[in-house]
Amino acid sequence: MKQRPRRYFTQTELAGVWDRWEKGDSLNAIARDLDRSHSTVQGALARSGGIRPAPKRRSRLALTLSEREEISRGIVAGLTIRAIAAQLGRAPSTVSREINRNGGRRRYRANKADEAAWERAERPKTCKLAQNPALARVVAEKLIGWWSPRQIAGWLKRTYPVDETMQVSHETIYKTLYIQARGALKQELIRHLRRTRAIRRSRHHTQKTSDHGRIVDAVSISERPPEAEDRAVPGHWEGDLFCGSNNSQIATLVERHTRYVMLVRVPSKDTKTVIRALIKQAHKLPRELYKSLTWDRGKEMADHKSFSLATDINVYFCDPQQPWQRGSNENTNGLLRQYFPKGMDISKVHQNRLNAVARSLNERPRETLNFYSPAEKFAECVAAID
Repeated sequence: MKQRPRRYFTQTELAGVWDRWEKGDSLNAIARDLDRSHSTVQGALARSGGIRPAPKRRSRLALTLSEREEISRGIVAGLTIRAIAAQLGRAPSTVSREINRNGGRRRYRANKADEAAWERAERPKTCKLAQNPALARVVAEKLIGWWSPRQIAGWLKRTYPVDETMQVSHETIYKTLYIQARGALKQELIRHLRRTRAIRRSRHHTQKTSDHGRIVDAVSISERPPEAEDRAVPGHWEGDLFCGSNNSQIATLVERHTRYVMLVRVPSKDTKTVIRALIKQAHKLPRELYKSLTWDRGKEMADHKSFSLATDINVYFCDPQQPWQRGSNENTNGLLRQYFPKGMDISKVHQNRLNAVARSLNERPRETLNFYSPAEKFAECVAAID
């Protein structure tokens, strides 16, 4: 088989690759449309960890290509350094250094000098985490504790409001992890992120949705009380089944106002087993903190009337193929993949382990809660009804 000759990306093609990657297109789709291999596209993106490099910009003080051409013509005409500098309106020392660093008067060429200037300008600044080992240690500890970079950044800002040396943006953390040339955080810490990819993926990548079946007498989410919709008061929950291998699953429940998480072990996903487990869990909470439950259209909730009868809690159902209507729950299921990866049999996971995982999630600060944790906010709600 004849090997395809290597063909490098032009700057225009590379810009197009980054545009499509940021939009969420797959490597295979990008490679196919550009008639390149999957590995070629991946290699181009991996050089900066899947994070688009900042565009090159010329300093307003730097010599331009046209000025370098003027210098070259002045040299050919035999003008002195001072004469060339006077024509450009530049200091003689600027012209002198430019000529000396690019081969002297005999070998100076404007185009080569301009290309060399661009190459010399590619000196990445030392990142903040490399300059501040104490800050890097705190960030590493939180990553090991399964905190996301955004949670870490928000918590640092709330904890050290006047000490900017102990604050860092989430983007800086991501860049330091994925661009190892920065050298402040070990690459092994990537496995503690929610998505453990070798290169950073666009947030717009395709997400799978599904419609699990028909529910008899299902009450639409459109009929849910306005107080549940705007998260104004606590007590409105979202639920779903989180599935593992070998037909194993756990029930996940998230309170919309505080984002508080509860995990419930369910031996099977037949509707009687799931409803029985949800009823038992509901009785553990004060009535004021469990007013409604929103679920997708999975058949495990076919017996939802029994749940409402036993708990006096109304059940509402999302529209078909609209999982974003339970956004808090969908996000929580994504977080759980850090603890229970795809392909894991979760049937033997003890309820004590589920409680520990829920506690870990509830103790993480959340940006939507001004970087307070769900546990802190839920405790405030409990205290308010006592």
